Amino acid sequence: MKPDKEASGCLYLVATPIGNLGDLSARACETIKRCDLVACEDTRVSAKLLQHIGITLPMISYREENERSKSTELAGEIQKGKRVALLSDAGFPCISDPGFRLVRECHLGNLPIVPIPGPNAAITALAASGLPTHQFLYLGFLPKKSSQIRSLIQKWKDFEGSLIFYESKYKIPKTLEILLDSLGPDRYISLSRELTKAYESISTGPLHQIIEKQKKSSGKGEFTVVIAPEKYTFN
Repeated sequence: MKPDKEASGCLYLVATPIGNLGDLSARACETIKRCDLVACEDTRVSAKLLQHIGITLPMISYREENERSKSTELAGEIQKGKRVALLSDAGFPCISDPGFRLVRECHLGNLPIVPIPGPNAAITALAASGLPTHQFLYLGFLPKKSSQIRSLIQKWKDFEGSLIFYESKYKIPKTLEILLDSLGPDRYISLSRELTKAYESISTGPLHQIIEKQKKSSGKGEFTVVIAPEKYTFN
């Protein structure tokens, strides 16, 4: 279905800045302004974004814990004719964030869906890494247990493209050590921290060098890791 952008009753998947509020597109801004309701992970985070663009709208918390029930509720609101903007705290809804269940409900109900593209940390980190971009595999957030991380890395270590995943500041030291044990010291990786924010940093090189560099940094912020295919170097 090709939705009429001025019609009522539509779900808009709106990508939001991953750090710098200046990255919110003009189209995203205008789309949000036309909506009747904002569904978002954290209403406090989205309230700051709405304040930034000078609007006030009703908001409903739509997060992993209540996604199943709220998807049905929101689809019902769209069925009644409301325009709903789905926002993540950062990045594109549905990509390692809540949203796919609501999108599925809209497809089941033959309700219009309009994606409003924008910032994504995984693609941003890949593009800035200097590592192969001809094909890549996005792993999202890694499992919590070390044994599960080792199994996942072992499964994909021979993938012929780049691997991308997100990691928190609390787990990044341990995760890098697991990568060292699993992939060896000379495997090339790129470590991006706080993308688009004031303290953004992007480091690419052999794993052992990145680990030493990371030990000397503050270690704060959110990380995106890109792993090069085996035997890849800058030479």
